[in-house]
Amino acid sequence: MANSNAANKQYLSDGGSGGTYVKDGLLAEGSTDGIGYGTGAGSAVTQATSITTGVTINAICGQITTVASTLAAGAEATFTVTNSTVVGTDVPVVSTTYAGGGTIQITTAKTVAGAFDITIANLHASAALDAVVVINFAIIKSVAA
Repeated sequence: MANSNAANKQYLSDGGSGGTYVKDGLLAEGSTDGIGYGTGAGSAVTQATSITTGVTINAICGQITTVASTLAAGAEATFTVTNSTVVGTDVPVVSTTYAGGGTIQITTAKTVAGAFDITIANLHASAALDAVVVINFAIIKSVAA
């Protein structure tokens, strides 16, 4: 592993296939830099049957496309994402590009080894959801101690 220190900044580069460990924090410096997963780390899956049908996607990040949802105003639906990369202390992060009717909210809960739940809620007072829901997710690896 090569490293250099310029102006109190530590730069690390792992030339092999092992991980790079950072002790005192990790920051992206450029205005368009980010911290995330590279091409090939993700996967995609399309839900079958109903808005509560579980999916299997064994990747650290990716995209889940639901069936066309007609979730009523004020209602919610939960489905399980089976994912072998997840352990109980991990933090699944979700977002959506949904642009249909209703007012959508996407949350995660019940993270266990090998799975987590996603809940889709329609917060609108009167309009139902009326389109497929595309959910982007990424797993933040975490530990309890």
